[in-house]
Amino acid sequence: MLGHVALSTALILSSLIAVVSGLLCKCDICTNNTCETDGYCFASTTRDKATGIIKHDYRCLDKHISYPLDNPVLCHSAKTLNDTFVIECCKGLDMCNEKLSPRLAVRKEPKAGRPWLMPSGSLGTLEIAMLIAGPIGMLCLAFMLGVSFWSQHKKKLLAHPRYPCERGEDAADQPILGPSPASLTDMIRDNQVTTSGSGSGLPLLVQRSIARQIQLVETIGKGRFGEVWRGRWRGENVAVKIFSSREERSWFREAEIYQTVMLRHDNILGFIAADNKDNGTWTQLWLITDYHANGSLFDFLNRSTIDVHGLIKMALSIATGLAHLHMEIVGTQGKPAIAHRDLKSKNILVRSNGTCAIGDLGLAVRHDIATDTVDIPLNNRVGTKRYMAPEVLEESMNMSHFDAFKRGDVYAFGLILWEMARRCNVGGLYDEYQLPFYDCVPSDPTIDEMRKVVCLDQIRPGIPNRWHACKSLHIMSKVMKECWYHSAAARLTALRIKKTLSMLRGNEDQILI
Repeated sequence: MLGHVALSTALILSSLIAVVSGLLCKCDICTNNTCETDGYCFASTTRDKATGIIKHDYRCLDKHISYPLDNPVLCHSAKTLNDTFVIECCKGLDMCNEKLSPRLAVRKEPKAGRPWLMPSGSLGTLEIAMLIAGPIGMLCLAFMLGVSFWSQHKKKLLAHPRYPCERGEDAADQPILGPSPASLTDMIRDNQVTTSGSGSGLPLLVQRSIARQIQLVETIGKGRFGEVWRGRWRGENVAVKIFSSREERSWFREAEIYQTVMLRHDNILGFIAADNKDNGTWTQLWLITDYHANGSLFDFLNRSTIDVHGLIKMALSIATGLAHLHMEIVGTQGKPAIAHRDLKSKNILVRSNGTCAIGDLGLAVRHDIATDTVDIPLNNRVGTKRYMAPEVLEESMNMSHFDAFKRGDVYAFGLILWEMARRCNVGGLYDEYQLPFYDCVPSDPTIDEMRKVVCLDQIRPGIPNRWHACKSLHIMSKVMKECWYHSAAARLTALRIKKTLSMLRGNEDQILI
């Protein structure tokens, strides 16, 4: 009797707990094979394209990555079967996904066999003529009906065009996004709204779906990591950074940093998606970002000059992006302070409106305010020697002190200002583009060569006399000098630089008015 009472009490308590707590789901990677969520349970089935192995996954889909909340696009694929990936969601009962078994579409192979033949002697002339004329007549009728249908609906199709697609975009990997997704800008903006403005990027399954619908168009750059391509996704240009498999740590780190909460900013290169793609021979690691037709600041300055207004606008935008990186935002949706560690003109993109966006965050470090430690990436890459601060060249930097990394970024920013100022056209006078220390070291200097020039001889890029005749360039040259002091503690902060350049822009605007 007591056993029955205890059992009844346990059942009542468990039901009360279930009401108070979230939805329980089957989870094949969790402790006790159970996970708890405020969103949906899901089951998915995936077939590996290379091996053909089928894998079943059972997980939780949290509310904050469900987009939109009431009908997540991730759950749409149950309505459109394909032979590589399918997912089903549920939320009615605990462990409801345990009974789900998403079914992959089966590709029917054409049956091999001999065509149907009939002995020629068994048919008369009339029968043969009918056999020939019948199919031809049916084809003509179908063609005429098709033309008629197209004529009737042409105006409607022109008035309500479907979203433009590139070739290969109607592949089996589409259903996660649904039949008519919005533009990338709209998707990212809407995702920020549904995640309370966290700015941590699109859900991973959406990223994967986008990556697998991109068509590569042309190579636009190469580096030690791999290549950069211009790609197309449903009519939009995107930049695709393809890492070689040996650079997996750099790819993972950069994707991780880009998806830091609250990182998204106009002057930070816009992240779209990351995915690994297996082409059967090797694995490619893709990082997809916004595309900027002007290319890098290095390329832009090589082919173009800028006026004083353009110089201030570019410099202020870079300083604003750097200040946002360095800034720590405290709160439940806060952002850690981040230092770039490889700031240079080749890692800055020029936007169509004349402002800039900082990219290539593969070497970035984050500050953990809770433990006051620096999260340093585990990869073999080092920064660009030409832009290394004196303390980095001398190996005297305190790696456990986060401010030391920020001061290294400010030193590099001073060199970038010098590169831009040389190309500033004032009264028809400007200099040809050159890299910092072009007259002191070879094109690919060693650490020892840079250490001798920067640390021992304490040489800095020269300031032309003509800059002092222009008030804006004179102020800019003072900012440069305060950025590349030998003593790291004496350098300006990114926020101070931003405020100085903002005041300079205000004065310049008043002069133009």
